[in-house]
Amino acid sequence: MAGDFGHGYGRETVSTRISRAMAVSVMVAIAMFAGLTAGSNALAETRPATGYGQDQTHWVDPWQATGESQAQEVAVAARHTAVPTIGAHTVTPITKAIEKYREFTRSGGWGYVPSGERLELGVRDARVGKVRERLMAEGGVADSQGDPHLYDAELEEAVRAFQRRNGLDPDGIVGRRTIAAMNVPAKTRLRQLELNQQRIEALAPKLEGRYILVNIAGQEVEAVNNGRVEFHERVIVGTQARQTPEISSKVTSITFNPYWYVPKSIAMADMLPKIRANPDYLRRQGIRVMQGWADNIRELDPSTIDWSNPRINEAYYLRQDPGPWNSLGTLKINFPNNDAIFLHDTPTQTLFGRQERNFSSGCVRVQNVAGLVTWIMEAQGPDWDASRVASMVASGQFRNVHLASTVPIFLVYLTAWVDADGVVQFRDDVYARDGGVNTTALSN
Repeated sequence: MAGDFGHGYGRETVSTRISRAMAVSVMVAIAMFAGLTAGSNALAETRPATGYGQDQTHWVDPWQATGESQAQEVAVAARHTAVPTIGAHTVTPITKAIEKYREFTRSGGWGYVPSGERLELGVRDARVGKVRERLMAEGGVADSQGDPHLYDAELEEAVRAFQRRNGLDPDGIVGRRTIAAMNVPAKTRLRQLELNQQRIEALAPKLEGRYILVNIAGQEVEAVNNGRVEFHERVIVGTQARQTPEISSKVTSITFNPYWYVPKSIAMADMLPKIRANPDYLRRQGIRVMQGWADNIRELDPSTIDWSNPRINEAYYLRQDPGPWNSLGTLKINFPNNDAIFLHDTPTQTLFGRQERNFSSGCVRVQNVAGLVTWIMEAQGPDWDASRVASMVASGQFRNVHLASTVPIFLVYLTAWVDADGVVQFRDDVYARDGGVNTTALSN
């Protein structure tokens, strides 16, 4: 299952360990928290809340999502593989795939599948033949000797395989999204492969030992150790307007129970009207009004502030306390970059079930982020395990843990690659960096 250390090699899953460890009582967690500094090389520094600098208010909004988006969620199974997405083993296969798709293009590509009612097992429809012809053109199904208009079990399985290699829900139903993917021309798929070949060849030599890879377009993260995936989960990335950038860096610290310094744009546009309408809004959200930095930081009483002042954002800033509804969740993975991007938890878990998961304002939300943090921390010393990660979260106290051994992290944009089974995988070009190849933005 996703989050499994070793994926079937006999080790206990991260998810299982986290679930068991979170049962530790808060009292025990606090007791453990008090003794964390003893015997740990990973704890190079513990910073109190006042140690934050003014640059923290420049964070992008990591959690923006609309209620409409949440209402449209669907269940999508995550991919399961112990083989990394990129490596020396992927360079030759993508070259062969390019030759294959050049041949498809030279031979005229494939036909167009008309839109219409959804097609599923047992349905008779003239468009069923078009679907079969489309899959035959790409080598995905054999010609049928039976009723050419009947959607049979063989065709259903071929559709499921097509959906899996295109990042769609493999439900075997030919709806709008599946038809849109089928109607992407062969020459467009060839262009995607050629562009991604360049990305893969540039990145593959850098992927050694332990590292984290976030595929922005694929909206997944994997943690790799010596050529084997030990953690694999979904992520939520930035919208078209606030794109998650490609970054190569190193994870240097983990923040447990982080504060959220509210970006001024959100404070003014979203929160200020609510504060004016309900003076108790800030208290209920666990948000404090702050002024000053470092040794001069101080909290102000919201009731003493003139919230009608149009220049109020110049005098104060808002800080949300750690807690279960903190906008960053309970864990934050930090790595130096020029865009104030980080990986983090979120109290809003529903969106991980969506096929398309580009809802944030740039930062990357990770499903089961505790599993990824555990994977990072277990390499820092024998005193780190899932139970300790869970205990620090359960304490509810802010703590920034610097790593004794940094972990390379790569945020990349891959819309095409060849997987461990030799299957060509395609994903939506969510940021139109390949010329715009989008299917999952449609409703099935």
